[in-house]
Amino acid sequence: MGAVISLPVSMAGSFVASCFGGCCSNLMSKAASSLGSSSLGTRLLYAVWLLINSLISWISYSANKSILWPGKTCTGTGECGFFTVHRLNFALGCLHLILASVLTGVKSTNDMRAAFQNSWWSLKFILYLCLIVLSFVIPNDFYIFFSKWVSVPSGAIFILVGLILLVDFAHEWAETCISHVESEDEDSSFWQRFLVLGTTSMYTASIIMTVVMYIMFCHQQCNMNQTAVTVNLVLTVITLVLSVNPKIQEANPKSGLAQSSMVSVYCTYLTMSAMSSEPDDKMCNPLVRSSGTRKFSIILGSLFTFIAIAYTTTRAAANSAFQGTNTNGAIYLGNDIEYEGLGGQTRNQLRYEAIKQAVEEGSLPESALYDTAWLGTPTSASGAIGSQNDDERTGTKYNYTLFHIIFFLATQWIAILLTINVTQDDVGDFIPVGRTYFYSWVKIVSAWICYALYGWTVVAPAIMPDRFDYENYY
Repeated sequence: MGAVISLPVSMAGSFVASCFGGCCSNLMSKAASSLGSSSLGTRLLYAVWLLINSLISWISYSANKSILWPGKTCTGTGECGFFTVHRLNFALGCLHLILASVLTGVKSTNDMRAAFQNSWWSLKFILYLCLIVLSFVIPNDFYIFFSKWVSVPSGAIFILVGLILLVDFAHEWAETCISHVESEDEDSSFWQRFLVLGTTSMYTASIIMTVVMYIMFCHQQCNMNQTAVTVNLVLTVITLVLSVNPKIQEANPKSGLAQSSMVSVYCTYLTMSAMSSEPDDKMCNPLVRSSGTRKFSIILGSLFTFIAIAYTTTRAAANSAFQGTNTNGAIYLGNDIEYEGLGGQTRNQLRYEAIKQAVEEGSLPESALYDTAWLGTPTSASGAIGSQNDDERTGTKYNYTLFHIIFFLATQWIAILLTINVTQDDVGDFIPVGRTYFYSWVKIVSAWICYALYGWTVVAPAIMPDRFDYENYY
């Protein structure tokens, strides 16, 4: 593996790299075509791209090899993998920043710049390869500075984005279940059982994980673990009490145990994950001593970490909590698409108003407002018929610029996650991702911040009722 990663820059190496690059570019283009021009397919492709870049970075760091120019990128102490990781993620991060700049202000696929987001994958892949080559020209000192002053703050922001996403999802899940229960249709009993069972299961899981942590990780000499578990338990109780407080319920009738149970189980899992991620120098992590399944657990844990980051990035970038507006999924019919007479845009506006009136009269379900089947097939400025798979003809599903900014933050968090190793023991062929006290404390503090964010979303409507008019909102 190390020999493959450290191929010298020679004629044979150039030939292999050219063939590999051409194949990858061709495969990405075919994958993009098969997924069509849908917004979901585009986001999945970017997530897979991030995942592959992360895996290559991890393998390079584990093998401590440089992909290009070992004599230039390796220090006297043999730190090749460190700079390779930062170079790969710097290149991908720069690509996302370039795309974020180009796509600023795009509101529909009728804008010619939208092609940079949803197609032209070969061009983007070639640009990515050029950025990788350019990143290896930059001296090592730049990446030391960049990692301290850009990567670390960017990683912290990315973690905060993930926590906001979790809290928003907790509220969204509970409110969706409650809305179905209150509809009193034939499915309301199912949603009621689902809500009760889900809430009970998550609180039960939180209790079980807390007991397991006290038994496995909280020995006499493990003060850090004892403190983390106890604080997590106290915060769980506080959020539980807040969620059922009468004043809180009066300010926000849909606040309750469902949201707090999801936050509690996630934060408890995060705390337990922090225990399993710490080194075993104080004999507080018995999982590290299981040498029989060590390599398998390292590989599986690393893959899970990268997949979770890719998923969080994709979901956060398209989540309404980060869009600046709350459309609740309504179809965008802005003025960025112009047609003459009663064509295209005007017809869509008339259809939308007619369906909206039918929904208000009760003759159509509310879901009809979010169905794009009634939209006419638009024509672009050049007169070409839009793609049948294009679900963003009348408005983008997410902010393209914000999407790429969040992906840039994710690349920097991956670089920090891989390269910050406070202590290293005998790790074998693969370096475990995040087995450091730094990462353990990141998870513990992240759980505390998540509790604080959820607590504020619960308390804020009671403190500032004028800012949260839930009666009109629901």
